[in-house]
Amino acid sequence: MRGRRLAVAQARSGGRRLRVVHPPHVLSPPVTAPTFDLQSHSIHSDGELPTAEVVANAAAAGVELLALTDHDTVDGVDEALVAGREHGVPIVTATEISAVDGPYEDMHVLGYGVDQSDPVLQERLLDARGDRERRAEAMSDRLKELGFEIDPSHVDARRAAGKPVGRPHLAAGVLAHPANAERLADEGHGDVSSFIPAYLIQGTPGYVARSHPTVAEAIGWIHDAGGIAIWAHPFWDVKDDDEVLALIDRFKEAGVEGVEVFYVTHTENQVRLLADRCSELGLLATGSSDYHGPDHRLFSNFRAHETHGIEPNLGPIPELAR
Repeated sequence: MRGRRLAVAQARSGGRRLRVVHPPHVLSPPVTAPTFDLQSHSIHSDGELPTAEVVANAAAAGVELLALTDHDTVDGVDEALVAGREHGVPIVTATEISAVDGPYEDMHVLGYGVDQSDPVLQERLLDARGDRERRAEAMSDRLKELGFEIDPSHVDARRAAGKPVGRPHLAAGVLAHPANAERLADEGHGDVSSFIPAYLIQGTPGYVARSHPTVAEAIGWIHDAGGIAIWAHPFWDVKDDDEVLALIDRFKEAGVEGVEVFYVTHTENQVRLLADRCSELGLLATGSSDYHGPDHRLFSNFRAHETHGIEPNLGPIPELAR
């Protein structure tokens, strides 16, 4: 493990350009779009597709550096590595850990270059998923108290496959039950991405908070597994500019190495604010389209994040790809 950490510290950024063929269901991004995409999700967490299909779609979109970052798990990483070799896409081993920090109960910390076979990391992520399961049960009960019926097939299929149950799966169960159709139509909820903000985020009636890990603990888990810790999509969870900057300062003290500056929902002003702070503090500036699958309302295309002419700073991450 010590040698792995030394390699992380000494590596320098690099990459290679690949020729790909775009199948008709994959949108071709602009030629100026970033060729790195360091957050994506499969059916191992809340993505729509099996891991191999995620990698295939990334290759078709011209991604040259990819990370599969399923929430609180590394179960799909080995499959991603195999698919990456098949499609010629370098893969960075990774996970995305859900964490709490003061009033914020669903912060995300990306871990790049983690050893996916590390038994301590796997045990910690299993514990985190157990907390997610507790939340899922409690939120299911609250939704029923609010008058919703839940189609059990989505949740049961996840559990039968040994996969974590999260808010997207509960929301899908609500949307699939015919008894809810009239109410959902009246409230304007036609998909998971609409229902979750209305009922399953902090401050809404169906939400139940996480209990652990803290952001500092998540950073420690990533470092213990030989990885690099990056704060994911800051403006997804925190809206105030000054508060985001203060959190970056504090997370740096806790050991975070970088920030996901370039993100599909970040505005140009937000990107510039984050990039400037990372430059001041010597932090990495990464990015992603947060791909969840071709039918997702927000995260359906690779290479959808803008750099706005700002140079990313991926540091050693490209050299960690396999």
